[in-house]
Amino acid sequence: MLDCIFCKIIKKELPAEIVYEDEKTIVFRDIHPKAPIHLLVVSKEHLPTINDLKTENSEFAGNLILVAKKVAEKEGFLSEGYKLVFNVGRGAGQLIDHIHLHILSGGYHRPLSEI
Repeated sequence: MLDCIFCKIIKKELPAEIVYEDEKTIVFRDIHPKAPIHLLVVSKEHLPTINDLKTENSEFAGNLILVAKKVAEKEGFLSEGYKLVFNVGRGAGQLIDHIHLHILSGGYHRPLSEI
């Protein structure tokens, strides 16, 4: 996608505070955080929404969740707790048409129940 902000971050055409990257995924800090820790897990393969996934994409979807767990451990909030959120479509708050998973945590700063 030519105008996709996340594709531009993946290609390093736009800046982002990247906390993790591998061949399939990139994770960076949300620029409008809704929690003390708010990261975005973004697939390097462009698919607009969860609604575009098919059965053969199960590895794709599972990878996002496993990367989220890996990042929670790496960033030190695995045992404190965290939320994983997919927003699907504008009505649910999806602003960028590129599948991404939000990781939200209070870390040691705030109970997760307040987020």
